[in-house]
Amino acid sequence: MIFDLQIEPNLKQLEQSDHVVVCGLSRRLKQRAWAQNLPSEIRRASEPLLDELKAGDAGAMVSTRVLDPGLRLTVVGLADVASRHNHRMHPHALSKMLRTTNRPEARFILMVVDDYSDALAMVAAAARALPGFSRKTERGGEPQRVRLAFFGTELTGEQLDALQVIAEEVRYAARLVDMPAAELHTESFTELARQTATLLGTEVSVLEGETLAHAGLGGLWGVGKAATRGPSLVILEAMPTKPSADTRTIALVGKGIVYDTGGLSIKTKTGMPGMKADMGGAAAVLAGFRALMRRGTHHRVIAILCLAENAVGPDATRPDDILTMYSGKTVEVNNTDAEGRLVLADGVAYAQRHFQPDYIIDVATLTGAQLVATGQRHAAAVSNQGDLEALAVAVGLETGDLVHPLPYCPEFFRAEFKSEVADLKNSVKNRANAQSSCAGQFIAEHLGDFAGGWLHLDIAGPSTDAERGTGFGTVLLTELVNRLS
Repeated sequence: MIFDLQIEPNLKQLEQSDHVVVCGLSRRLKQRAWAQNLPSEIRRASEPLLDELKAGDAGAMVSTRVLDPGLRLTVVGLADVASRHNHRMHPHALSKMLRTTNRPEARFILMVVDDYSDALAMVAAAARALPGFSRKTERGGEPQRVRLAFFGTELTGEQLDALQVIAEEVRYAARLVDMPAAELHTESFTELARQTATLLGTEVSVLEGETLAHAGLGGLWGVGKAATRGPSLVILEAMPTKPSADTRTIALVGKGIVYDTGGLSIKTKTGMPGMKADMGGAAAVLAGFRALMRRGTHHRVIAILCLAENAVGPDATRPDDILTMYSGKTVEVNNTDAEGRLVLADGVAYAQRHFQPDYIIDVATLTGAQLVATGQRHAAAVSNQGDLEALAVAVGLETGDLVHPLPYCPEFFRAEFKSEVADLKNSVKNRANAQSSCAGQFIAEHLGDFAGGWLHLDIAGPSTDAERGTGFGTVLLTELVNRLS
């Protein structure tokens, strides 16, 4: 089942819905003020459901009652207390609960919130719970309309429009992650970027195939040259829609490995399924770019997508091969399954040389070590600036795209990449030495004397949930970019 999510300015459409879902903090729901706006039948049915609410460690509980004639009411109560490393509205718990209510009825979701930050996190949570991609045949693939409105705070028309954009772009990124590589390959991904440029009126340029090798992008070319469809570097450029004294140039660089077999260091039969999602960073960058342009930004924004399929074939890069990167550094490949850092290294070096950005933010499903370090919900952040790291963490807590910092300590990690025949190896010597930080440091090694702010976001865990893309990073990038100065 796929969905269409529409933000509503009022509750007028509620009476035309077959399924009403009310969600919010349990204490706010039990105050019952929100119920005064509902039809009497629904209001009466909510009373026993509210009495049952006891959200536990999972962060939420859900209760449903079927009314006559064929009207369904669901109440999702969220825990009143959250830890300091979680959004207070438990957006991940909300996503999980909303997924359990996915049914083929006309649904209306009423969210009880206190402010815009609550609404932003809850809209992103709802978007994650409503898939936009399916190849199931039982319903013909037609979208199921879901309407969403708020109670508890007055939101302006501009805020409602912004929430609609966020809902659509989070679902856009999630849809890309859900698509198999037979549909979302490097060529079709590149075409989607071109369509985005046409839609938004921005500049786009593409380097693809052997042109990458001739241009010196040895990392991207080396990773993708064995695939039937070659690699590409896609560059989207947009000037500020709201220029100001704080206007900066910000480069967003996304890892877009449309499928990762591991290359000649091939993955196992159980480790390979799901590797269609290895382009989650590029999906977040493209969707975040779209959201920024649709909402407006006072910055010049560059989005760079590093697209490749890490395939096995006669032309595949071998362990022991040496690649010359765009930075000019040479890399001895000791693990072809550590390919993401190779394409990102070329991407950030390209951004630095051609656009002289004030900030470079790279986003990637880079390491399994990220899940060990920060888990399934928090992206791992590595940054050369404490203020930039702190801002990413703060924005993550406000949006529900959670972020937790990892050590930035190049002098502890550079030695992991020592090579006797090249400037670097691409995979660490000691896997017990902060692997995720090391992977980020490999990327930073290709920034040379870059004096601006660099932020690396490893989203390997939070980019998917229950075998579905989450669109993670879309709202984080959108809010983060607009707060940089």
